[in-house]
Amino acid sequence: MSETGDLTIRLDDLGYEAGGRAVLSGLTLQSSARRIGVVGRNGSGKSTLARLLAGLIAPSSGHISVAGHDPYRDRRAALKTIGILFQNPDHQIIFPRVAEEISFGLRQQGLDKAQASQRTEAILTSFDKLHWKDAPVTALSQGQKHLVCMMSVLAMGPRLLILDEPYAGLDIPTRRQLSRHLHRADTRLLHISHDPADLADYDQLFWLDRGTIVQQGTAAEVLRDFTAEMDRLGELDDIADLAR
Repeated sequence: MSETGDLTIRLDDLGYEAGGRAVLSGLTLQSSARRIGVVGRNGSGKSTLARLLAGLIAPSSGHISVAGHDPYRDRRAALKTIGILFQNPDHQIIFPRVAEEISFGLRQQGLDKAQASQRTEAILTSFDKLHWKDAPVTALSQGQKHLVCMMSVLAMGPRLLILDEPYAGLDIPTRRQLSRHLHRADTRLLHISHDPADLADYDQLFWLDRGTIVQQGTAAEVLRDFTAEMDRLGELDDIADLAR
């Protein structure tokens, strides 16, 4: 069986609260699809769900399982199984030079310095970016920083890659280039977005609204209904009542 063939994501009555407010509530789903999309308006709880699935925060209630492991309680398994790309690469990058950034996650996985350096050069070469090895991160454009984050995560060999609005603020050519790299990667994708165009070719979609799943199904079905509802909301004279 392939590394991506036996991975199941399961949420059982998942809830998360912040400041006494329910951000997510009653989320229950199970999926083994290779490419999963989560669509929803800004403020619907999508980014919180991404952080929960990556094991970066603990749920307030319910349970999460990714490939049979709780990603928050079993950090060793999470590091081997799950990668995440955030919307803003400046929230993810912590080292001043490209090679240092890519090597960091590999060292966290237990590779020694020489092994991490070798893996770093290999991933840079596979992206035709070996000349970036000693480049300062501050010299890179926003799209190039996104690519560094992508290479850093993919170098760790995740079986599941969580994408939290990875194309936000990027121009069309950069979006297409990053999308091409992502879809070439031998990993499952869970892509979170407010833009239906990002998810049109995904295998299974979940529509998240105000912290709950309101619909799941094929991309064609869910995006049709989501787009119709967004169009309806856009026709309202006053959107103040839409704020959570």
